Amino acid sequence: KDPLSKFWAAYKILSDEYDDDMLERCNGNMDIVLIFAGLFSAVNTAFIIAIQLNSIDTTINILKPALTSSKFWMQALAYASLGLNLLAAYGTVMGKQWLSHYKTTRFGCGFLKD
Repeated sequence: KDPLSKFWAAYKILSDEYDDDMLERCNGNMDIVLIFAGLFSAVNTAFIIAIQLNSIDTTINILKPALTSSKFWMQALAYASLGLNLLAAYGTVMGKQWLSHYKTTRFGCGFLKD
């Protein structure tokens, strides 16, 4: 073998090790983000349900404004945080799909001649 092919063979071994480590690390980090997003959305949804107006309260307070400014902003922030959480979870799923695609196609370009 000539020195150039030895160099590329050594480079392929090192780059494969680096890629495998990077893929494992990123996939594990994205799993943690998905778990956190799921737990946060469950807690946030329970909070949104807890601050909703009861049907009994709305029938009693028909003539009074039921939604004060502080309640409005609390609900708006709760819904915004839920929306951003779902957006983060969507981005994480897209990232995991990209990692899966990268893992399956990284050996598709070029080859080493023995």
